[in-house]
Amino acid sequence: MSEVIDRLLLAMNAHDLEGMAALFHENYHSEQPAHPGRTFTGRGQMHANWAAMFAGIPDFRTESIRTVDDGNTTWTEWSWTGNRTDGQPFQARGVTLFEVNDGLITSGRLYMEDVEAEAVGIEQAVENLSGRRPDPTGS
Repeated sequence: MSEVIDRLLLAMNAHDLEGMAALFHENYHSEQPAHPGRTFTGRGQMHANWAAMFAGIPDFRTESIRTVDDGNTTWTEWSWTGNRTDGQPFQARGVTLFEVNDGLITSGRLYMEDVEAEAVGIEQAVENLSGRRPDPTGS
């Protein structure tokens, strides 16, 4: 199954929409559990999404950090980089879980997020999540 991901990576870096689409089942189902409103079904929507990505980030590049196969699921850690047409840098990192059947990606769970432009320390991040700042003294 990692072979499918390797082909996907090559197609993404070549901005080859048709090559990418050929790796997805026509009824591909995509979820982003942290963003439930982004769920969709269909290769056509995947194609449209990536057409917009390549148009908006003309120098888009991806790197596979690590891929692990587990049954018919392939877990991949990705790094996506480039520059948007408005001049802003683009950088996203995360993990995808793709179900692969008969050589096609049939579903995906994406956990991709923009990398923070301004670093937020762990104390502030915990406070943002919980409403309470951690006490490093443990008291």
